[in-house]
Amino acid sequence: MNEHDEMLRDRIYEAAIIPELWPESCDLISAEVGAFSTALMSISSNGSFRAVCSPVIAEPLAEFLRTDLPSQNVRMERHMATGEAVFMRDVDLMTIDELEVDPIYTAFLRPRGLGWTSGAFFQEPAGSTLMFDLLRRHDLGPFTPSDIDRLNRLKSDLARASFMTTRLAFQEAKTVTQTLASLGLPSAVLGEGGRCLAMNQELEALAPRIRTGWGDRLHLQNADANKLLQAMVQRLKPGATPEVLSIPVAAGDGTPPLVIQLVPVRRNARDVFSAAITVMIVTTVGTFGPPDMRVLSGLFDLTRAEARVARELASGRSAEETAKALGLSLNTVKTHTKAIFRKTGVHRHGELVALLVGLVLRSR
Repeated sequence: MNEHDEMLRDRIYEAAIIPELWPESCDLISAEVGAFSTALMSISSNGSFRAVCSPVIAEPLAEFLRTDLPSQNVRMERHMATGEAVFMRDVDLMTIDELEVDPIYTAFLRPRGLGWTSGAFFQEPAGSTLMFDLLRRHDLGPFTPSDIDRLNRLKSDLARASFMTTRLAFQEAKTVTQTLASLGLPSAVLGEGGRCLAMNQELEALAPRIRTGWGDRLHLQNADANKLLQAMVQRLKPGATPEVLSIPVAAGDGTPPLVIQLVPVRRNARDVFSAAITVMIVTTVGTFGPPDMRVLSGLFDLTRAEARVARELASGRSAEETAKALGLSLNTVKTHTKAIFRKTGVHRHGELVALLVGLVLRSR
C-alpha cells in the first residue's frame, strides 16, 4: 500500500471514530474517482434514512430525502437484487433510455448539472442497510470501470468504518465515556496488546460470554472466537491494523449470536482515545434472523461467490457436498475456501464452522 492509499485509509477509520470528519472523508473519496460528491446513508428496516455526505451536496440531499423520490429508486432495487456487496454504476443497472426518464435523474440530478451515479450496499448485522452513493457531473460522463475498481479496493475499509459510524448515529464523539454511552451497544476501548482501557455497562452485562481477566485482557467464552480474538489483539500496535476486523460468536444456550468488530483508532481520533489502538463493538444479531450473505460480504470482504460457499460450509456441508449444492466444481470450491480462510483468519474447515455457525441462514 502506497503512502497516498495509507493516508486515505487512515482518514476513513478516523471518521469512524469522529463522525464529524465524514464530510471531509467523503470529499477525499470523491476526488479518487472524479465524483461531485459522496454520501453515506443508513436505511433502517422501516425505510427511514440518516445520512452524512460531502458538504456540497448536504442541502440538496436533505431536500431529496424529504420527497418521495427515494421510494422510486430503481437503481437501488436492482443493485440490492444482485446480492453483490460491491460498487456498481448506474449504467450497469439501468439502460440509457431508462435513465433519461427516471424521476430521480429528471427531477433531482439533471437540474443540478449532475447525471451519473455509482454506489454500494452493505447489510449491517443489526438489520440496517448502509449505502455509499457517489454523484458525477453530467458533462463528465458515466463512472468508468477503472473508477469502480478503485472504489472496490476501498470497499472493505468503507464497510467496516461505516458499521461503527451507524452505531454512533453520526454524532460527534467527545470523550471515551461519552462515546461508549452514545454507542448504546456493548463496547470497549483497547490499548496495545488488547488491554481494556474502558468499557460500558452493556459489555459488562455480557459476562461470562465476554469478560476481563488477568492484566485487564478481554476473553471470550467461546473457545474458537476467543482464539481468533487473542491472535488479533496481540498484533495491536500503534500504526498497525489487524488483518481481520470482525469476529462472529456462535449462539449459546438461550443466548443470541454476536458480531465483534475491531475498528482502528487513527490520526486525530487519538484526541478522543488517547492511549487506544482500537474500539471493540459487540452487536447482537437482529431478531429478524441471522444475517444473510450480504452481512458475510460486508464483515469479511467476501465476494458473493465466497459468501455462498462460506454459508454452505458453515452449515456443516463438506467441500464435495457444497460443490454439488451450488453446482460448482470441487476445485472452484477449494479456491473459494482458501480465500475465505485468508479473509476470516482461520486455517481449517472446523475452525470456519465454529466461527460462522451462529451467522448461517436458517432458511435458504
